[in-house]
Amino acid sequence: MYTKYSSYPSRGLTPQRLAEIFREADEGEVYRQMELFEEMEEHDPHLYSQLQTRKNAVTGLDWEVLPASDDPRNKEIAEFVEQQLKGIKNMEDVFLELLDAIGKGIAASEILWGHDAGGHVVVKGIEPVPGKLLRWDQEDVMRLIIQDDTQGIPLPPNKFIVHKYKAKSGHPSRAGILRVCAWMYLFKNYTLKDWVSFIEVFGLPLRLGKYAPGASEDDKEALMTALVRIGTDAAGMVPDGTSIEFISTDGGKGASNGIYETMARYCDEQISKAILGQTLTSDSGGGSYAQSKTHNDVRHDLTLADCKALAATLQDDLIRPLVLFNFGETDSLPRLVFDCELPEDLKALVEILKSLVADMGVPVPLTYIYKKFGIPAPEKGEAVAKAPSYGSPLPLPLKLQTNKAGQPDEALQKAIEYQQRVDQITDTAMEKGWPLFEQMYAPLQKLLEEAGSLEDLEQLLANPEKMEELLGESESEGFQELLTNAMLLADLTGRMKEHE
Repeated sequence: MYTKYSSYPSRGLTPQRLAEIFREADEGEVYRQMELFEEMEEHDPHLYSQLQTRKNAVTGLDWEVLPASDDPRNKEIAEFVEQQLKGIKNMEDVFLELLDAIGKGIAASEILWGHDAGGHVVVKGIEPVPGKLLRWDQEDVMRLIIQDDTQGIPLPPNKFIVHKYKAKSGHPSRAGILRVCAWMYLFKNYTLKDWVSFIEVFGLPLRLGKYAPGASEDDKEALMTALVRIGTDAAGMVPDGTSIEFISTDGGKGASNGIYETMARYCDEQISKAILGQTLTSDSGGGSYAQSKTHNDVRHDLTLADCKALAATLQDDLIRPLVLFNFGETDSLPRLVFDCELPEDLKALVEILKSLVADMGVPVPLTYIYKKFGIPAPEKGEAVAKAPSYGSPLPLPLKLQTNKAGQPDEALQKAIEYQQRVDQITDTAMEKGWPLFEQMYAPLQKLLEEAGSLEDLEQLLANPEKMEELLGESESEGFQELLTNAMLLADLTGRMKEHE
């Protein structure tokens, strides 16, 4: 009864009726106010788009559940809660319904509890409660209207999520943004009605009918019918003794044409200011880039406030009972956090990280880097993409210089030729030896992942059983033989260089 039908309070809305609706809400009966707010969103495209922009700024964000601390039990609780919330169908729709409180001051949703196969209390679903089913009694206790009980019942604990939004101080029934916008909505409706009436007759001459003294009522009615038909059919018939005059009104009405649009735009701008805190990113018009940037930051401030308010409500009314039913009473509740930070310049962040790590030696956790760039950390043994490393860059050939006589310096020339031979030998060795290095590196990578330090690696190499466990019996023997041959080759090469 209360959700299917509406009394349509916006029909024939006047300042007196609007004030009356607000007085009812101040006394706790918000039924007609909530119906009016629903109609305002349905009838005004500009107001609807601004509210959707405000809500979608939150629902479009990623979110996660963080533990209260690094304690293993708190981590377990956070993982369970996140699994439950992400298992709720259309969680973004739940956020959207609760964000109705931005416009209406308050929004409620019912939690449908159930049990899973493991005996846990879980959330089976969350259903929105129409705002017009809420009211406040004489003791200022919020109640829920059910069936034909207009007095309602107090909301049962741990059963409803009640999100309140404070656009201004005061009672929740008076705190919604739509209450601020209602007057602009009313004045804009008056303006649009007059504007439409003006458009209907704009450019048409005023038709003035004159009837002779002593004309009957039938003659007068026939004259009026002719006046109306002349406006639409450009033809008419009048009794003898009557006349019709056409009076041009283009100049007078054309001169006032802009006043309607000006008033409508003014109302839209005030609505934008109330909802988004600014106008340059919502309405057409001029404005410098700096102004637009400042105004967009104001919108981000509102998004931050909306995210924090919604997260606090969900923690109190959804996460707390979920933890209570499954883990008992605890003060260490996990936190739902929205990723509402502005996007960073990743190229600039790369340069900052390079300076911090390479130049200043600041230790930066890899988890921070993965999170900032949105890259998942590789699992153990997972193939990863990386550029091949060939050691330090080859030295560049020395620039040819001349002696004082202007002739090439022979000593320097010999040094250059020697360096070129060394470079050629090095390039050939790297080209020939790279497959061997790759063959060695694959099992070595497994050992490095297992060992935490050089001492651990040394102990690992000296433990045949552990080597076989990691690499397999055949691969372990082959790796040790390969490592022995490589060390022998390095020793012989060193001896040859020393002999030369």
